[in-house]
Amino acid sequence: MADSNRSNDSVSLDVGTIYLGGKEHTVQTGRGPVSVIVYGDQDKPALLTYPDLALNHMSCFQGLFFCPEAASLLLHNFCIYHISPPGHELGAAAICPSDPVPSVDDLADQIIEVLNYFRLGAVMCMGVSAGAYIVTLFALKYRERVLGLILISPLCKAATWTEWLYNKVMSNLLYFYGMCGLMKELLLHRYFSKEVRGSADVPESDIVRACRRLLDERHSINVLRYLQAIDRRPDITDGLRGLKCRTLIFVGENSPFHSEAVHMTSKLDRRYSALVEVQACGSMVTEEQPHAMLVPMEYFLMGYGLYRPSQLSGSPRSPLSPTCISPELLSPESMGLKLKPIKTRVSPQVRIADR
Repeated sequence: MADSNRSNDSVSLDVGTIYLGGKEHTVQTGRGPVSVIVYGDQDKPALLTYPDLALNHMSCFQGLFFCPEAASLLLHNFCIYHISPPGHELGAAAICPSDPVPSVDDLADQIIEVLNYFRLGAVMCMGVSAGAYIVTLFALKYRERVLGLILISPLCKAATWTEWLYNKVMSNLLYFYGMCGLMKELLLHRYFSKEVRGSADVPESDIVRACRRLLDERHSINVLRYLQAIDRRPDITDGLRGLKCRTLIFVGENSPFHSEAVHMTSKLDRRYSALVEVQACGSMVTEEQPHAMLVPMEYFLMGYGLYRPSQLSGSPRSPLSPTCISPELLSPESMGLKLKPIKTRVSPQVRIADR
């Protein structure tokens, strides 16, 4: 048992070392500069991530990539490209208030420029909530550049009146009071379940405290611009039926976007999509319950001929037993076992059509 523990500790340390060794690139796009953190071997297939409102890769995906089993699965198979929304990267300066507010189309179009900058062909995309909407919109606009989608508590409809009112409150707080205590509480309610947010009798969890500290670093004007963009998003439901890339959706049963994720799944082609509901979890499954993502992602990626390295084959599986709508959709055959191998890089002379 001691030898097994030492082996797992070693793997965990190796994964953490690789993940912490990322390099930041600033990509100048026609819609402003974009920060991209790159982790891993750039000759491997590409996995792009896009975070939720007020977050970046450290506050939105760190839990997933520091979970040894999930991180080994992803880092073994992919080079990770973490895209930050404008002004959300670590150490970002405040954006000039007179600069035009980007639309969701602008944010999606920045992604295609990031792909061309790194000479990437078709990629896998992962996004959380607002970020899931951006990568889904990107997949609808540039279908040839997306191999698959892993979406966490995604959005696809225009903002409801309830969400519009909630966003209006947050916009006013950001404009008049900045990243104040109430604003952070509203964001934490968006991200996490009440079980980890704590109560009068139960202290909040470490992941919530860490997220609260990272929110302190966000400039309110930068968060406001992302909020305004996502608040004005159009409904993309009608385009979902024609989306043919494989799509794996996770949603916490306590997420405020739970009904939206179910709605989105009902509009996708059931031959190419699956929904995983994670019990006792909020929107940000990547931080709150990253182990629940392991088994579904393994089956999903198996469909592309990808796998988890054997040194972790004896590690525990997801203890949460997430319930799946249409669990047969997670079978290797359904998820595309016969798909062509992933090709991510193109020559400088070749550019896949933008639409």
